[in-house]
Amino acid sequence: MNNRYHRNRIYIDKSEQEIIKNYPIILGGCGIGSIIAECALRLGFEQITIVDGDQVELSNLNRQNYTENDIASNKVSVIKSRLQAINKDAVIRVHNCFVTENNIEELIQGHKIAINALDFTTDIPSKFDNTCQQLNIPVIHPFNLGWAGLALVITPKGMSLSSIVKTNENYNELSVVKYILRHLKFRNEPQKWLNDVLEKYISEQKQLSPPQLAVGSWLTASMCTNILFKLAIGQEIKEFPEFYFSSLHNT
Repeated sequence: MNNRYHRNRIYIDKSEQEIIKNYPIILGGCGIGSIIAECALRLGFEQITIVDGDQVELSNLNRQNYTENDIASNKVSVIKSRLQAINKDAVIRVHNCFVTENNIEELIQGHKIAINALDFTTDIPSKFDNTCQQLNIPVIHPFNLGWAGLALVITPKGMSLSSIVKTNENYNELSVVKYILRHLKFRNEPQKWLNDVLEKYISEQKQLSPPQLAVGSWLTASMCTNILFKLAIGQEIKEFPEFYFSSLHNT
């Protein structure tokens, strides 16, 4: 194990380090994906593709991997520079475009794991999952829940996220949060604070993006990176409808 990953020792052996170094992953979306990409790179994933057509905005800076100097720049260009400043030998491929029906398959092909961090403003996140399942690629869904992190894994032959949507309900982040809250309550792990956040967000009755915190970004990125590692080396993971949830905020 070279000096770069010397402190990974014991947690990750030499053969595992070599596996993840050459394991190609793709991130659809460069919001929370910008945090996941750095965490994965620092662990040792050196074959990373990132797709996003957005530019950095001031409102991104409370939780995403950007600075004031990056505002108005293409997100993928900024994060590529940052990742290569961390590891100049890593292969970082970026596509400054949005994922569409016309380019999904071409973008995803050749990768072994996908992270679906796309906005739920269209049905593209669902089509992204469907394409990955057809290509036999597992998909990790990250969610920033403010004081908590959430990750779901859609496997090639497993259930899709759309299966949780009730009749006459739109498929979006709210559907996922409601599903998680129901199951946490059933498991006798109720999250009153998260219920309160959900109710206040719904009561805003405006077309506003969900509130998110840096805490949720880093919690979720760490979980996603752990899942990436387990998938790459063949360890067992929780498959949807199970999920990964982490929070120390219990009030």
